[in-house]
Amino acid sequence: MTGSATRNSTRAARAQRASGSASTRERLDAVGTADVAATLQALATPSRLHILARFREGPCAVGDLAKAVGMETSACSHRLRLLRNLGLVTGERQGRSIVYSLYDSHVAELLDQALYHVEHLRLGVRDTPAPLGEPAVAE
Repeated sequence: MTGSATRNSTRAARAQRASGSASTRERLDAVGTADVAATLQALATPSRLHILARFREGPCAVGDLAKAVGMETSACSHRLRLLRNLGLVTGERQGRSIVYSLYDSHVAELLDQALYHVEHLRLGVRDTPAPLGEPAVAE
């Protein structure tokens, strides 16, 4: 197991233990605020959001990705390296190419929730936070 795989596995184990009935603050402390901040920071640039949105449609190789998002291949590769290091995308070798995709459904949910939030802000709709385990209520 590589160093980053070991770190990711350790983080996942801590998060799993912490997610039982712990509050959001307790869970945040358990996984490390810096890790969560780095993940959210990865969503802070339009080019990375475009890449993640393209992967929401399905896996693709760097060349196809570059065309789909209107970027140079080298720029896509640079951003993919960052997204891969943060565990947001993964790559699988297929012949001479590497086909990239979202790491898992959590990444798709992060993107969907960010979009949902911005759409609600624009519409002036506000979800009232619900107690843990209950759905939020739109006002």
